[in-house]
Amino acid sequence: MICYEIYNSTFGELGIAASDTGLVGIDLQAGKRPLPVREGWRRDATPLTDLAAAQLQAYFRGERQGFDLPLSAAGTPFQQSVWRALCAIPYGETRNYRELAEAIGNPKAVRAVARANGANPLSIVVPCHRVIGSDGTLTGYAGGLEIKARLLVLEGALIG
Repeated sequence: MICYEIYNSTFGELGIAASDTGLVGIDLQAGKRPLPVREGWRRDATPLTDLAAAQLQAYFRGERQGFDLPLSAAGTPFQQSVWRALCAIPYGETRNYRELAEAIGNPKAVRAVARANGANPLSIVVPCHRVIGSDGTLTGYAGGLEIKARLLVLEGALIG
């Protein structure tokens, strides 16, 4: 059973969904891709969704630089490898898609890495916002480029 709840945050409403084994979705509701509530999901806060919301709020206040949460997002083995590489990008730093492709040992898979990055179902906790264009510009983000810029400013990776 997957339960979800919508939480208010300083970055807008966050949809957070969890199974018995971990978080399966986190999305900014005002973004291009709000939490995709599926048939059979139940709107009900759980200790895990509450914990995720609390850790995200602490992150938004600048009191937390990482997350200690069980993750259980569905994805292909390739997507999972990209999402693990995203989690390895340190707080306050950025990488481009080519660097991410190199990090997973597949330097020619830049476009596939970009697609996997865009399919990340655990926004912020799996920090896809830390990926920028090779020329240093901000590139697509499901929460919108304004939110991406705010997250990078919060982390000190971008001057506001």
